Amino acid sequence: MDYSIDRVSYRRSASRLTIGAHLFGILAIILLLVWLLHYRDGIDYDSDDPHRVFNVHPFLMFCGFVFLAGQAIMAYKTVFASRIVQKTVHMLLHLTAFCLGVVGLCAVFKYHDMAGLTDMYSLHSWIGMGTFCLFGLQWLFGFSIYMLRGPTEARRAIMMPWHVCGGRALLYMAICSALTGLMEAATFLKLHHEREGRLLNFTGLSILLFGVFVDLSVALARYV
Repeated sequence: MDYSIDRVSYRRSASRLTIGAHLFGILAIILLLVWLLHYRDGIDYDSDDPHRVFNVHPFLMFCGFVFLAGQAIMAYKTVFASRIVQKTVHMLLHLTAFCLGVVGLCAVFKYHDMAGLTDMYSLHSWIGMGTFCLFGLQWLFGFSIYMLRGPTEARRAIMMPWHVCGGRALLYMAICSALTGLMEAATFLKLHHEREGRLLNFTGLSILLFGVFVDLSVALARYV
């Protein structure tokens, strides 16, 4: 059986997949902003309105742990530069994502304090906190192995599959957390057939498709 691979074809496919990922990611940001600004009264961490404080949470968590994390994963495909520049962009995007996540978590805990709600009781919160903690550990692991001079090239090569698979798993954990968060919001707001409910559904689909396209671009990277 002939297993020859048209490398140019795979290169073009990967390029189209990253374009698709960017489009769905930007669409998700737009839909999320429409929901938060038009239907949910805006975003303001320092507001006296607890709902406006809460709105900081979904926006920053998506922008950080889903959108920027996906961009960091695709950095090796979209940043045409030397390897060290690609690694630096990859690391800085993930660090920025983590910082946004810190603010996003502070916002939801502040909202719970203002509204008198219990912390960490839902499946969404468990998945989200687990993703946050593992994300930080993954970043520290990647920085110590691939940015510092200590580890040998052999050690880096051995750890690379674990680092790649861990990053892909964390992206899907973040997406799972985002989707359960949207479902939780729709349930609490009792959204069924209203326009706002359909908007949340399309937002969730855009987030999911963004992750799928990011993951496919990584899966095809080995053929480029």
